[in-house]
Amino acid sequence: MSTTTPLTAASSTATPGSGAKAQEPPIMLNCHDLTRVYSEGPQDLTVLDKLELSVRAGERVAIVGSSGSGKTTLLNLLGGLDRPSNGQVVIAGEPLSTLNEAALGKFRNRYIGFVYQFHHLLAEFTAVENAALPLIIRGQSKKTAEKRAMQILERVGMKARADHKPGELSGGERQRVAIARALVTDPSLVLMDEPTGNLDQTTAATILALMDELAKESACAFVIVTHDVGLAAHQDRVLKLDAGKLIEQPRTP
Repeated sequence: MSTTTPLTAASSTATPGSGAKAQEPPIMLNCHDLTRVYSEGPQDLTVLDKLELSVRAGERVAIVGSSGSGKTTLLNLLGGLDRPSNGQVVIAGEPLSTLNEAALGKFRNRYIGFVYQFHHLLAEFTAVENAALPLIIRGQSKKTAEKRAMQILERVGMKARADHKPGELSGGERQRVAIARALVTDPSLVLMDEPTGNLDQTTAATILALMDELAKESACAFVIVTHDVGLAAHQDRVLKLDAGKLIEQPRTP
C-alpha cells in the first residue's frame, strides 16, 4: 500500500531537541482550491481539482506525473499565463486574480522567471539579447541589461556563444539561454517546464548547482515540472500530480 498523503501545505521544520518550531521562511507561493476545467463538446474535462500547494522562499519543489496529467496547465496557472476556473494563486502575498493583464505582466516581470519546455527565444535576437529582454522590458538600458545577461550566461556556460542567434545554437544551448533569461531579473519564484530535458549530464549538473546557489543566496523558490527522476530527487520535495491533485511523495532514504 502506498504511503503517500495528500498535500495541504509546505511541511514545517523544527530544530532537533529544541522543543520549538524553528523560524520558517515566508510562503512565496500559495494555491487554494485551484481548479481548471476545460469544456470539450458536451462534456467538461477537469484537469485540476481543488488543488492545494504552498512553497516557501528558497524551497525547491519538483512536480512529476504522467503525460496529460495537467503539469504544464498547473505551471501556466502559477505563472499567470492562464486563469483558473476557480480558486486562487497568491505569489509574494499578491492574489493574481486581482491583477488586470497589464498589471499581471509587470508583476511577472518583477517576481517570476519562467523556463518553457520549448525555449520560445526570439529568432532575430542573439543569445545575450534574448537573455537581456526582461530587463529591457523593465526599463533598463540595453547596455546595463546586456551586462547583467552576460553574467548569467557565463554562469550557465554560454558566454562564448552570447553573440549567436537561436538558429545557430543547439537545443541544449537554447535551453541554457532560456534559463539565463528566466534568472536575469533575480526573480522570487522560478517556474520550470522540463528544464534539463535537452541538456547533457555535465550541463544539467551546472544548472542544478546554480539553482542551489540561488535558493540559498537569494531565497528564490523553484517549482519544476520534470520527468527526470534524478532532477526530481535533488529537490526539497517531490509532488505527484494525479487526478487533479498533488500527492507528496516519500523521500528515498
